Amino acid sequence: MNKAELIDAIASEAKCTKADASRALEAFMNVTSKTLKKGERVALVGFGTFSVAKRAARNGRNPQTGKPIKIAARKVAKFKAGSELSAKIK
Repeated sequence: MNKAELIDAIASEAKCTKADASRALEAFMNVTSKTLKKGERVALVGFGTFSVAKRAARNGRNPQTGKPIKIAARKVAKFKAGSELSAKIK
């Protein structure tokens, strides 16, 4: 499902316009991004938790040349599904 299909599905489920669904989805993504950027987490009980994980620096290998390269440490977004979501997809 892509973003446009998700907006259509939200509008249909919530019985609102596509414009309203689009604004709600954009607001959710913006608030979640800002919260994760601050290093905090977003927990939606039953659905799941968005958080930030730190990846340590490591050595890798260039697949084209085989030369070793250094991969810098970085922060990545992480999602852990909640129990209700996990139960629905089994």
